[in-house]
Amino acid sequence: MLKVTPRLGEVLKEKGYTSQLSFCNEHGINQRAVNSFDKSVQHKSVNLFAIARALNVNVEELFKVEEVPDEETTE
Repeated sequence: MLKVTPRLGEVLKEKGYTSQLSFCNEHGINQRAVNSFDKSVQHKSVNLFAIARALNVNVEELFKVEEVPDEETTE
């Protein structure tokens, strides 16, 4: 089974941002959307594409995908 987790915090650091707030202010993206994304609360496509475009990365780069045994996954 696959486990998919957001890695936005890592990508922001890689791109030189010191905080979500500085990223959001620079690109006009709602901080609540970014915070929800990073905490796996919701991943609305409009937010995904806005974040990916602002960071100049593919949407896939915003996630970490791992193969895990079935007993470790939660549904």
